[in-house]
Amino acid sequence: MSDQNQQQDTLREVKDIRQMMERSSRFISLSGLSGVAAGISALVGAWIARYIIFQDDYNKFTEFTETNYRSSGRVSYAGSEDFIHLKIQLIGLAFAVFVVAFLSAFYFTWRKSSRQGIPLWNHTSRRLFWNMVIPLIAGGLFILGMLQYNDWRFVSPACLIFYGLALVNASKYTLTDIRYLGYCEIVVGLMNMNRQWIGYGLYFWALGFGVLHIIYGIVMWWRYERA
Repeated sequence: MSDQNQQQDTLREVKDIRQMMERSSRFISLSGLSGVAAGISALVGAWIARYIIFQDDYNKFTEFTETNYRSSGRVSYAGSEDFIHLKIQLIGLAFAVFVVAFLSAFYFTWRKSSRQGIPLWNHTSRRLFWNMVIPLIAGGLFILGMLQYNDWRFVSPACLIFYGLALVNASKYTLTDIRYLGYCEIVVGLMNMNRQWIGYGLYFWALGFGVLHIIYGIVMWWRYERA
């Protein structure tokens, strides 16, 4: 009996040591609920964007998107007030979705780290932040460059691919599960670059940032937070 108790104590000590090592090298306070909240925000934003596009002459916008390098579509519609107004609306909507998703992720992560007694902003979280934000900034500047030339065809694939790269890069400093979400985002973005799917960027955007986030969040909550 004493041997069994000693073995249990040893296993408990090993588990404690492992947890301390993980806390020192990885930020383990990311909440699965933050992924669910971000996914819901993305789906709501995609629904609003679809409504805006249909309201603002969907046929013209689709024709311009799919024939971006034909001079007729590029000159006649790209410089019109309707298209400029549509572009401003969609960029503003994307920014609003990002803010809502970021704030919800911050809240759920802060709540989990408080329950665990782990500081939200420490050496590990700073490394996680910088490894994630650099690919995001590069991707954001690349997308703004495309929008400057009214090239909408690869905006959605670029969003998904750069975001996936950011997740893979940041997975070294947090739960490794996030790496698989990054792989899925990259695959969805590359699929959207296929010629036959170019005009469906909004739906791929909703799939990557909405559905995948919700699935990831539920899986993470079930594995690490359900207890």
